[in-house]
Amino acid sequence: MEKILKDKKAIMIFIAPAFLLFTLILFVPILQVCYYSLCDYDALTKPEFVGLKNYVKLFTADATMRIAVKNSMFFMVFSAVSQQVIGLILAVLLTNIGHGRNFFKNVYYLPCVLSSAALGLLWAFLFNPKMGLNQILAWFGIEGPMWLMDTKGFIVLPMWVIAFVALWQYVGQTMMLYIAQISGISKELYEASYIDGASKIQSFRYLTLPLIKPMMITSLSLNCIGSLKFFDLVYNMTQGGPNHVSEVLATHLYEEGFKYFKYGYASSISVVLLVMCLIVSFIINKCIKVETYEG
Repeated sequence: MEKILKDKKAIMIFIAPAFLLFTLILFVPILQVCYYSLCDYDALTKPEFVGLKNYVKLFTADATMRIAVKNSMFFMVFSAVSQQVIGLILAVLLTNIGHGRNFFKNVYYLPCVLSSAALGLLWAFLFNPKMGLNQILAWFGIEGPMWLMDTKGFIVLPMWVIAFVALWQYVGQTMMLYIAQISGISKELYEASYIDGASKIQSFRYLTLPLIKPMMITSLSLNCIGSLKFFDLVYNMTQGGPNHVSEVLATHLYEEGFKYFKYGYASSISVVLLVMCLIVSFIINKCIKVETYEG
């Protein structure tokens, strides 16, 4: 009994610094933001408690918020589907080729390590209607579209452009996660499946997919949460324009907080964003069932 108590004390001593740091950095700011979301606060004067007034305005009188939610949901769904599918395909292909594997890994992963702010400015230049890609199209007598300025359609063209740029930048990250998981699967399992007459497609369906489900949950969660709070590419390519049509939750939060100094209102947006991230994580963990395999 005494040994167990000593072990518990040792465990608590080792956990305490990390737990304290985690609490101070994460939980305290979250509670503080939740309080500010219930206040009229401009960071210069004392917060004035107004109850749910910010949330009522957010969901009833803020047209930009509705656009931001729609665009963030589109961005999340598009990124989740495209990056998961393409990333998994690339991972399977690269784990099955004999030569050039490391070269292609580096090529696909390189955009992930580059600055999103710099890439946003680069792609904004390429999609400028009077230069870049449109200038190349003009050489062939083709009039290019207003890539980042078109305001027509339920999902406007700028959001599609930004989504494809994000796919190009981050698909390598998803690919590397799946490569790590697939590489950990014993080759003996594949050899046994081939001996039993399974094709490569059947081995992928009945062997690879079930065994990479834990990584699928992790990758999909990171992908969806990252997409919901995506900021840098959107801000550097369109600044949420034109006329707020490419606004997402993070850019709307930034604008309200740091441009108009409505910190209480911006805090309410951040709370909504936090709740959306938690709901998405819960749905992913409930929908993807991970089987336990015993050898």
